[in-house]
Amino acid sequence: MTIKLVYDVKLKNEWSRVAPHPLQSWQWGEARGVHGVDVVRIAVQENRKIKSVFQITFHKIPFTPYTIGYLPRSKIFNVQVLKFIQQLAVAKKAIFIKFEPYEEKNINNMKKIDELLETRTVRLSPHQLFPNWTQVINLNRTEEELFNECKPKTRYNIKLAKKKGVIVTEATNESGFNKFIKLYFETCKRQKYHGHTKTYHQILFNTFCNDIAHILVASYNNKPISAYELFLFNGILYYPYGGSSTQYRNLMASNLIMWESILFGIKNRANKFDLWGTLPPGNIQTNDTWAGFSRFKEGYGSKYVEFVGSYDIILDPGLYHLYNTAHIIRKFLMRFI
Repeated sequence: MTIKLVYDVKLKNEWSRVAPHPLQSWQWGEARGVHGVDVVRIAVQENRKIKSVFQITFHKIPFTPYTIGYLPRSKIFNVQVLKFIQQLAVAKKAIFIKFEPYEEKNINNMKKIDELLETRTVRLSPHQLFPNWTQVINLNRTEEELFNECKPKTRYNIKLAKKKGVIVTEATNESGFNKFIKLYFETCKRQKYHGHTKTYHQILFNTFCNDIAHILVASYNNKPISAYELFLFNGILYYPYGGSSTQYRNLMASNLIMWESILFGIKNRANKFDLWGTLPPGNIQTNDTWAGFSRFKEGYGSKYVEFVGSYDIILDPGLYHLYNTAHIIRKFLMRFI
């Protein structure tokens, strides 16, 4: 096994072929680089072929020489790779690296995590960025089977939207992006959610639009009332971003656009549809802001999947403790903004 840094863009296709998630794709690194983020790519090779990849972004802490690393949705690495990452992180003046694997929680994967925890430089993170749970729809079924898997109310709302004249079209172009982003920020404001900036989304779309990102828009009388940005990567469809209008909510456009997203996945030979995040099963009756959308996703016959969790690779214990204290204070203050 050989561990090495990767710089050569000629390895882009080989890299993305083994990347487990869009956030580990070569294109994601390109987009983050345009944002001014320091991107580092690590490949594990066997017989000169890339077997696994780890793309880390390092983010500067304002007014300090320090950084924080982020390794989202990768595979679980072994102790040998951990040591390589730690040496790299020291050179980057990283306080810690947040590590959130795209791996289901099971006995074998938790054994791998336990090996990392035994080094005492890795700990369970007190502040996760990705939810530990998602809902997944198996797309290896017929359209009829998938529709019958939906809950009765969901099926009714899909039919109602069609009957009322809601139309869903793919619009993976600048016009479609502008419709999506307007509805996205309208939703952020309504739900008091601090989303990414328009510049962030524009750069991401410009980088992804040729092969990973796809825009679906639901319209009524030619007026956009709901829009999704989907990611299609290595046989898996993802739903990371969406937005909707407060107008015409009685037309159930959100139900139809989710159903059309499922059909889009089938058409493009995706094996499954990862709905990106959810509350844990049994918790959706709470007052959590995610409760309504978690119930919405359940309506499509999805299955709950739990990931191994979020972990921090600690490089500077003192500054790490100080950072977490500041994070708690900031989170408390954000409740009043």
